[in-house]
Amino acid sequence: MNEITFGFAMCGSFCTFDSVLDEMRKIAGQGYRLLPIMSETASSTDTRFGRAKDFLWQVSDICGKDVITSIVGSEPIGPKKLVDLMIVAPCTGNTLAKLANGITDTAVTMAVKSCLRIGIPVVLAPATNDALAASAQNLGRLMNVKHIYFVPMRQDNPEKKPNSAVADFSLILPAALAALQGNQLQPVWR
Repeated sequence: MNEITFGFAMCGSFCTFDSVLDEMRKIAGQGYRLLPIMSETASSTDTRFGRAKDFLWQVSDICGKDVITSIVGSEPIGPKKLVDLMIVAPCTGNTLAKLANGITDTAVTMAVKSCLRIGIPVVLAPATNDALAASAQNLGRLMNVKHIYFVPMRQDNPEKKPNSAVADFSLILPAALAALQGNQLQPVWR
């Protein structure tokens, strides 16, 4: 069993959940401990991509723990040093904006804040249709914040969604391991 514990927080980019869950399984399968967190929206919204209760069950099953879905539940993560690093995958444009502007009103943003306040690294895996538009300024701000790192990303569908970008979820673990060493996995844009 690996001694490293990752917080694994999910936001509501529902179309990416299957890919993110695959990576979560791979990380857990390599012996890393995972503490699951889901935003209130991600944990309670049924969409054309699946039912919330099914995703909650899968995340809990993979991690072997109940999913934290509240601000109160995620606040102690940093102060009690429950994780060595926090992963946010998928990280929506909404969450990017909140983090860039110091807004803490979801389980995920509180989990990140609780880690950053004591210097625990945070790795963001963006998935947003406006990464190269309204969210671009927030990406830029967060790239300059100490202890925040990014999973390398690419344009999602340049022809049909020219402003969209998504992290390469297969690089979550390499990005996390690099961040534990204080390094940003390069190149950030692929």
